[in-house]
Amino acid sequence: MSTITKTRITSIDFLRGTIMIIMALDHVRDYLFFGSFYFDPLDFGKTNGVLFFTRWITHFCAPIFMLLAGTSASLIGQKKTKAQLSAFLLKRGLWLIFLEMIVVNFGWNFNITFPMFFFITIWALGLSMIILAGLIHLPKKLILGISIVIIAGHNLLDSTHFDGNTLGGFGWSLVHDQRFFMWHNELFLVGYPIVPLMAVMALGYCLGGWYTSGYDVAKRQRNLLIAGGACIAVFIVLRYSNLYGDPVKWSVQKNVFFTFLSFINVNKYPPSLLYLLITLGSAFIFLSLTEKVKNGFVNVVSVYGRVPMFYYLIHIYIIHLIAIIASAVTPGQNWHLWILTKPIWFTHDLKGYGFSLPVAYLVWIAIVVGLYPLCKRYDAYKQANKQKWWLSYL
Repeated sequence: MSTITKTRITSIDFLRGTIMIIMALDHVRDYLFFGSFYFDPLDFGKTNGVLFFTRWITHFCAPIFMLLAGTSASLIGQKKTKAQLSAFLLKRGLWLIFLEMIVVNFGWNFNITFPMFFFITIWALGLSMIILAGLIHLPKKLILGISIVIIAGHNLLDSTHFDGNTLGGFGWSLVHDQRFFMWHNELFLVGYPIVPLMAVMALGYCLGGWYTSGYDVAKRQRNLLIAGGACIAVFIVLRYSNLYGDPVKWSVQKNVFFTFLSFINVNKYPPSLLYLLITLGSAFIFLSLTEKVKNGFVNVVSVYGRVPMFYYLIHIYIIHLIAIIASAVTPGQNWHLWILTKPIWFTHDLKGYGFSLPVAYLVWIAIVVGLYPLCKRYDAYKQANKQKWWLSYL
């Protein structure tokens, strides 16, 4: 039996739900694990295997979310004209940018004066949708070609930088260079440059062609498996060569295990070619292998995948509130520090605050489980009220 229903594709919801759950782990670690305020979990001189993979596994979230957003746009397009789909993507993209700048940034900072603005996941998602609104008017083969060229070639831009707090530097950062900027005492972090993520969404739009009604399920599974296997194979060859595809080369470490960690430790900001090969390749394989899987676990995880924006917005506020409470009950700590006026991770104001990694894992599980009833109820509301246009924006 195919996993395609009249309205949803189970494997896509399952994959999206999986990455949404994993994403929350990274944010809980950021706010609660004591080491988050002093060192990078990918720093081989200070990390360990469990901590490294706690951070590394979350690398899969952003690019896969972008890919599936493009695929969803393609599926929506089966019910709309190109003009209607383009208008929808444009409005949705603008809405997402507004959410990032106001709702999401307040969730990270809890400061009504907005001393910091983060251009991260939802901003990149929104701008990619605006770009896709124009791209969909091109032939799909051309969209695919453009996507592949950008994904494969963007690392040629790695050596291009603009120093200083200039408008040109900020503009280039939005395109391809993660950086901090100061402007009139406001701090700006461009966390997710738009290249190559906009190409990943466009690639997802092309992937939607394999999910059209009537497309042979076995052929889709085979295509996905081949595509995923090819991505992983190219990743291994390019990574081993150390010639191209990532600005950070792998090197021999103190033992075989850490050498392996160095091999898979690819650049996330902006996502390198090798980063995208291993993450998107894994996504293709996941979609292939879960095409026909149906059980209680899949059903539960898929709930998060059907209401990703609802889940995303709520989980940020909950994690930040937990950090405030944890700080308030920790001796010698000041919970007011979490009403952020500067990136608290770059200060030593939290000395003595934080918990072990197992505690962070327990809090993560509790948050995910606790949000399930809310997500399920909102999902049911969406399904029962499809005529309400505004629901498509959440």
